[in-house]
Amino acid sequence: MNTKISFYKGRVALNVLTNSLENAKAIYDATEGHVVVGLLSADYPDVPSAITDMKQYQEAIDNAISVGLGAGNPKQWRAVAEISAVLKPQHANQVFPAVGFTRAKIDNDTSFINTLVSPSGTPGMVKITTGPLSSQAPDGVVPVESAIALIKDMGGSSIKFFPMKGLATKDEYIAVAKACAEHDLALEPTGGIDLDNFEEIVQIALDAGVKEIIPHVYTSIIDKDSGSTRIEDVETLYAIIKKIV
Repeated sequence: MNTKISFYKGRVALNVLTNSLENAKAIYDATEGHVVVGLLSADYPDVPSAITDMKQYQEAIDNAISVGLGAGNPKQWRAVAEISAVLKPQHANQVFPAVGFTRAKIDNDTSFINTLVSPSGTPGMVKITTGPLSSQAPDGVVPVESAIALIKDMGGSSIKFFPMKGLATKDEYIAVAKACAEHDLALEPTGGIDLDNFEEIVQIALDAGVKEIIPHVYTSIIDKDSGSTRIEDVETLYAIIKKIV
């Protein structure tokens, strides 16, 4: 099973949600495989049922799946770790304090584990208290360089900068992108990304010199009636990636 993400020109891979095997296959084809398709642990009643269902997606799209928390829900950290331990997906989403546990559970160096870090309100500083208990405590705000060093210590692959609220936290995002480039860590901008701001958000990370970028584009491209990600929107996003990378 392939456990490495396929980045377009080694730089960018999309992360979008799906609600069916048919939709997942269409997403995979539309991006020529430069994608990880999100499956949320919160959508399942328990870990065994999640594993059973997600295995079908693994087989259909060469393991290009992203095991998700569900809107960054810290209570799902353990489920993500347990699912990922069995499936060894290409990508897993995790809260900051659970990354080391998850890397040990997955027991490989190739599956991509992101690390949920939140805006603090101050460029150059980020909030790392994103776990089930720490998120209820006073904010733990540290220099982004310190967060990156801790992420590397734990075996994490990237900063998942969430919730960005689109370009509302642009100055903070620029500072994070520059730090990720300088210290050789991947970056996953997440929250409020849509067809209108996608290009600018990815371009900022490219201009900063970030080596690997995984933009998450979720609700803005989901059809409200079917619940499926709109393939025409995925095609648009992929065309933008091919234009700017």
